[in-house]
Amino acid sequence: MKHPKQNKRPPQTHPSALAVPSYHRILVKHGLIEKTLSIPDAYEVFLRVGADLEVQKLRRKVARGNRMKHVPALYLATAMALQGMTKQELEALKLRIEEKRV
Repeated sequence: MKHPKQNKRPPQTHPSALAVPSYHRILVKHGLIEKTLSIPDAYEVFLRVGADLEVQKLRRKVARGNRMKHVPALYLATAMALQGMTKQELEALKLRIEEKRV
Protein backbone atom coordinates (compact mmCIF):
# COMPACT_ATOMS: atom_id res chain seq x y z
CA MET A 1 0.00 0.00 0.00
CA LYS A 2 1.35 3.42 -0.99
CA HIS A 3 1.31 6.38 1.28
CA PRO A 4 -0.63 9.37 -0.09
CA LYS A 5 2.43 11.62 0.06
CA GLN A 6 4.39 9.33 -2.24
CA ASN A 7 1.92 9.86 -5.07
CA LYS A 8 2.43 13.63 -5.12
CA ARG A 9 4.64 14.96 -7.86
CA PRO A 10 6.78 18.02 -7.35
CA PRO A 11 5.17 21.16 -8.76
CA GLN A 12 6.25 21.84 -12.32
CA THR A 13 7.38 25.23 -13.45
CA HIS A 14 4.97 26.82 -15.82
CA PRO A 15 6.20 26.35 -19.41
CA SER A 16 5.33 29.90 -20.41
CA ALA A 17 7.66 31.25 -17.71
CA LEU A 18 10.55 29.36 -19.29
CA ALA A 19 9.56 30.37 -22.81
CA VAL A 20 10.18 34.07 -22.14
CA PRO A 21 13.65 35.18 -23.31
CA SER A 22 16.14 36.36 -20.73
CA TYR A 23 16.22 39.94 -22.06
CA HIS A 24 12.44 40.14 -21.48
CA ARG A 25 12.83 38.96 -17.87
CA ILE A 26 15.71 41.41 -17.30
CA LEU A 27 13.68 44.38 -18.54
CA VAL A 28 10.62 43.37 -16.49
CA LYS A 29 12.77 42.88 -13.38
CA HIS A 30 14.11 46.43 -13.62
CA GLY A 31 10.71 47.93 -14.42
CA LEU A 32 11.57 49.06 -17.94
CA ILE A 33 8.70 47.16 -19.59
CA GLU A 34 5.42 45.55 -18.62
CA LYS A 35 5.30 41.79 -18.29
CA THR A 36 2.62 41.62 -21.01
CA LEU A 37 4.75 43.32 -23.68
CA SER A 38 5.29 41.11 -26.72
CA ILE A 39 8.67 39.49 -27.26
CA PRO A 40 9.50 41.40 -30.49
CA ASP A 41 8.64 44.72 -28.82
CA ALA A 42 10.67 43.76 -25.76
CA TYR A 43 13.65 43.01 -28.00
CA GLU A 44 13.39 46.47 -29.57
CA VAL A 45 13.37 48.02 -26.10
CA PHE A 46 16.35 45.87 -25.11
CA LEU A 47 18.27 47.11 -28.16
CA ARG A 48 17.45 50.70 -27.21
CA VAL A 49 18.58 50.05 -23.64
CA GLY A 50 21.84 48.57 -24.92
CA ALA A 51 22.37 51.58 -27.19
CA ASP A 52 21.95 54.06 -24.34
CA LEU A 53 25.22 55.82 -23.51
CA GLU A 54 24.87 55.46 -19.72
CA VAL A 55 24.23 51.73 -20.00
CA GLN A 56 27.19 51.35 -22.34
CA LYS A 57 29.47 53.11 -19.83
CA LEU A 58 28.30 50.89 -17.01
CA ARG A 59 28.56 47.80 -19.18
CA ARG A 60 32.18 48.62 -20.01
CA LYS A 61 32.92 49.23 -16.33
CA VAL A 62 31.36 45.87 -15.40
CA ALA A 63 33.24 44.11 -18.18
CA ARG A 64 36.57 45.54 -17.03
CA GLY A 65 35.92 45.02 -13.33
CA ASN A 66 34.93 41.39 -13.63
CA ARG A 67 37.31 40.45 -16.45
CA MET A 68 34.36 39.53 -18.66
CA LYS A 69 36.04 40.35 -21.94
CA HIS A 70 34.72 37.32 -23.80
CA VAL A 71 31.18 37.06 -22.51
CA PRO A 72 29.21 35.49 -25.35
CA ALA A 73 25.93 36.89 -24.08
CA LEU A 74 25.59 40.65 -24.24
CA TYR A 75 22.45 40.44 -22.13
CA LEU A 76 24.48 39.35 -19.10
CA ALA A 77 26.65 42.48 -19.14
CA THR A 78 23.57 44.63 -19.75
CA ALA A 79 21.76 42.96 -16.84
CA MET A 80 24.72 43.61 -14.56
CA ALA A 81 24.86 47.24 -15.70
CA LEU A 82 21.14 47.69 -15.00
CA GLN A 83 21.58 46.07 -11.60
CA GLY A 84 24.19 48.67 -10.72
CA MET A 85 21.85 51.56 -11.51
CA THR A 86 19.83 53.41 -8.89
CA LYS A 87 16.06 53.82 -9.08
CA GLN A 88 16.50 57.39 -10.30
CA GLU A 89 18.89 56.29 -13.04
CA LEU A 90 16.48 53.56 -14.12
CA GLU A 91 13.61 56.07 -14.26
CA ALA A 92 15.76 58.43 -16.34
CA LEU A 93 16.65 55.54 -18.65
CA LYS A 94 12.99 54.66 -19.01
CA LEU A 95 12.21 58.26 -20.02
CA ARG A 96 15.06 58.31 -22.57
CA ILE A 97 13.85 55.05 -24.09
CA GLU A 98 10.29 56.36 -24.38
CA GLU A 99 11.59 59.54 -26.06
CA LYS A 100 13.43 57.45 -28.66
CA ARG A 101 10.29 55.39 -29.29
CA VAL A 102 8.31 58.45 -30.45
